[in-house]
Amino acid sequence: MATPTHGAVVVGVGRSDQNLQVVRTAATEAAAHDRAVHLLHAFNWAAALDTFSVSGPRDAAEELLERAGHVVAEIAPAVPVNGEIVEGSPLEALVRASDSASLVALGDGGIADCVGCVPTDVLAVQVAARAGCPVLVARAEPPPQGPLLVGFDGSDSSPATLGYAFDCAESRGARLLAIRVVEPGQPDGGDELLEAAVARQAARYPAVAVECHTIRGEPDAVLIEQSRSAQVVVVAARGDEPLRGMLGAVSQSLLYHSPAPLIVVRGLDVAPTAGA
Repeated sequence: MATPTHGAVVVGVGRSDQNLQVVRTAATEAAAHDRAVHLLHAFNWAAALDTFSVSGPRDAAEELLERAGHVVAEIAPAVPVNGEIVEGSPLEALVRASDSASLVALGDGGIADCVGCVPTDVLAVQVAARAGCPVLVARAEPPPQGPLLVGFDGSDSSPATLGYAFDCAESRGARLLAIRVVEPGQPDGGDELLEAAVARQAARYPAVAVECHTIRGEPDAVLIEQSRSAQVVVVAARGDEPLRGMLGAVSQSLLYHSPAPLIVVRGLDVAPTAGA
């Protein structure tokens, strides 16, 4: 029987050099939101059968989870942690776990360092497009201790994304930077939309210091530049049509090119509860 993941931060634990940084980032997030950590490793039995001993790869997977568990204990000693090895595709395992998780965390597979390339088959991209809960994509390098950055476009998914960003900022004790981008050739009107949305959330999160800015430019380019000094970026999966199984142009660009960890918000109601 699979270990329950209800409300946990599910961490996709792979074998790359980036693995432990992903676990550190996820442990910090779990501690901030008072969640358990569920370490998940997908084990390829078919590949194991081609080796001299099936027990060797299985032992290596168990050792991997054990090391990851020690990292969680070092970063967040009070956070409950468990591990699970499942057979099959990492993508299917993480998407399945996302149905009962509060957050799925995994590494970016090195795509942030791949200048000019947009590989759609990267696990982080596929999970961010299909998960049933928010997805945290960690980077290889630790982020700066800057503000939490959230993009706001006034779409139907914006209230949930903004509320999630406020909750993350409060739990982290971070300043929140809310950015609305006006594309070239579009009117500047609409500042009051951002200010009103921020004011509604600020009433629920009075401890969060927040700044609002409207910047003219291409949304993806502006947010990527702003992300260079952010400790994490929060963005809706798809601004104009927040359906499961889809990513918008801005969220995709940030996945590929933002140097900061990225939380792709999906699977939430319009008005998420605190700690969602």
